[in-house]
Amino acid sequence: MLKAGYLNLLWIGFTLAGLGIFGLFPSTGAMFTIIHKWLQKEPVGKLFPAFWKAYKKEFISLNKFGLFFILIGYILVYDFMFLHQNAGKLQWLIPVTGFIAISYVMTLLYFFPVYTQYRMKFFQYIKQSFLIGASSLLETMIMFTSCMVLMIAVRFIPGIIPLFTGSVLAIVITWCGNRAFRKIKLKNPKKDYVSLNIMQ
Repeated sequence: MLKAGYLNLLWIGFTLAGLGIFGLFPSTGAMFTIIHKWLQKEPVGKLFPAFWKAYKKEFISLNKFGLFFILIGYILVYDFMFLHQNAGKLQWLIPVTGFIAISYVMTLLYFFPVYTQYRMKFFQYIKQSFLIGASSLLETMIMFTSCMVLMIAVRFIPGIIPLFTGSVLAIVITWCGNRAFRKIKLKNPKKDYVSLNIMQ
């Protein structure tokens, strides 16, 4: 737990070092990289140098994805606000927008496990993250439930924010992602996952 707490502090610190918006995705990517190694029993070494190395290596690449997800998220928020103001006229669009929002969150949850373990082209990361989430309902439900539980915990115990919010959630998401990947590989043992369209 001490390592998880320290990792969470590094995640917050490096996010702030990147002025928030430019530090969030590289810092989160570095955190998921280290957690993946922990779960795979791979050596990490000293935490700070390992985190800094991963943060620096993927800074530009992950910021591109960060801008993409932030833009889509902004559009969704704007759409919900617009629908709220025009609920009587456009009520039929509410479930459609809700489905898109759930798909967005699901894709974002699976993005970092996919990114830290596989090498693909830009939109392949987005596509495969969505497809894995859509085909791994149990793991996806565990991720969503964990997010809700953490939000409730933070509301009642805000003191855990600096130590156990990001890192604990990332551990759960990485574990669920690895479980989903293994299930896909068992179903398709002769195929290369990177080129695999799991919905086929």
